[in-house]
Amino acid sequence: MNQSPSRLAIPLIPAARLGSSAWLLHLRSFAVAGQLVTILFAGWGIGVQLPYTPLLALVGLTAVTNVIYGVWLRRYDGPQNHAQGSSDKRPMGPQHGEHEPSSVASPSAARWGSDHELAALEQDGSPRVQKVALGLMLLDLATLTAMLYFSGGAANPFSFFYFVNLAVGGVMIWPKAAWSLTVVATIGYALILRYSIPVKELGTETVSGVFDLRTFGLMLAFTTCASVVTYFVTRTSGLLRARERQLRENQLAQAADRKLESLTTLAAGAAHELATPLSTIDVVARELTRHLEGVEKPATVDQDLKLIDHQLDLCRHILQRMRGAAGDSMAQEWFRTTVGELIDATLEGVRDPHRVDVVDGTEDVENKILWMPEEAVAQAIRNLIHNGLDASGVDGRVRVESRLDRRNVEFIVTDQGQGMSDEILGRVGDPFFTTKEPGRGIGLGLYLTRNVVSQLGGSLNFRSAPGQGTSAVVTLPIAKPENVP
Repeated sequence: MNQSPSRLAIPLIPAARLGSSAWLLHLRSFAVAGQLVTILFAGWGIGVQLPYTPLLALVGLTAVTNVIYGVWLRRYDGPQNHAQGSSDKRPMGPQHGEHEPSSVASPSAARWGSDHELAALEQDGSPRVQKVALGLMLLDLATLTAMLYFSGGAANPFSFFYFVNLAVGGVMIWPKAAWSLTVVATIGYALILRYSIPVKELGTETVSGVFDLRTFGLMLAFTTCASVVTYFVTRTSGLLRARERQLRENQLAQAADRKLESLTTLAAGAAHELATPLSTIDVVARELTRHLEGVEKPATVDQDLKLIDHQLDLCRHILQRMRGAAGDSMAQEWFRTTVGELIDATLEGVRDPHRVDVVDGTEDVENKILWMPEEAVAQAIRNLIHNGLDASGVDGRVRVESRLDRRNVEFIVTDQGQGMSDEILGRVGDPFFTTKEPGRGIGLGLYLTRNVVSQLGGSLNFRSAPGQGTSAVVTLPIAKPENVP
């Protein structure tokens, strides 16, 4: 799709969202054009005598800083967008030669778009962007004050543009910074009340050194109006930002729910399809066992048949867990269990159990009664243990401990890996995001674990630092029997 119509000619910045950096860039571009037209019309259209050289120089200053701002925005925003796109590797539409079911592709596309927009909101609120915007708006207030000084001071009708600048600041920057603009604007207005170059056509003259009642009234009115404008604009802007962020987060949650539904359907379908060949293998294995009874054969044959039977039982157990592993925990039957029994159930399916150290809690913790879908929760914690084993290396160990408070139970899984950076921590739990080598995982384990925990009203958090390992903390509310679905 050609996006060129959505860009301004100079600088080349995409169509702006209200309160964004590009929006400020557009406003300053319009301000430059408006100031230039006003000065030229006043001089050549109606013949007002003004010091045009300093006025045009001030307009030029605004224009130059705006071009620099546009270039900075493109350089600052470009790598962010590139990183977003390259890390997700999920374009908003299917690529040539790529075929995916719509039920899976659509949520991922929606997530990519909403995630990109949410990242844009966070970027506009970053300290660096906010400081640059504050600096530009302080410069604009100084430029406006200087222009008014050269064109009649407070008597110039364009002195009302102080309020425009304050309104823009209230939308664009943090409330504290917006109030600093109010202070600067008030100081600027006080200066042009006392000092300015008179304009004959406006009938203005410089206010005398006496702070008379008229001057006091003008200052009081200006300060009051500036404060009211700043308060209401910052308040409204904050509410709108919070609502917009909540909307984006809801869109992400809905996309994740749709993807989870697709995964659950896929898991159920896979379990159904695999059940038939497994049943066939089971029948054939039993027939072989029956036919070979009493027949002279190597001892390894009986061992192999027992191994096949054991593996079939394991496959059946895995198929029973697939729906729980896909995150559909609320659809499973809830059982009465204890913290100790839940830990034991978790360890039953763990690979390399000899590398897992379970820290026994007090008797009160071990015997604490819980109501929950035991297999789903056990699988969720098991995913964390397997991730810890992978991160800890061949000889590393994983520690599992449980804690209890009045309302929640916590399960902490700590590995001996290399830890994670803040950037990776921010993406842990995203579907199909993995730091493992190709073939070691597809990035769904933590995503499914987080969904199971969230469906039960709990939370999954990570504590990590490079070189110090990682702790995954599962917090689950202690459900009462009367609240069990």
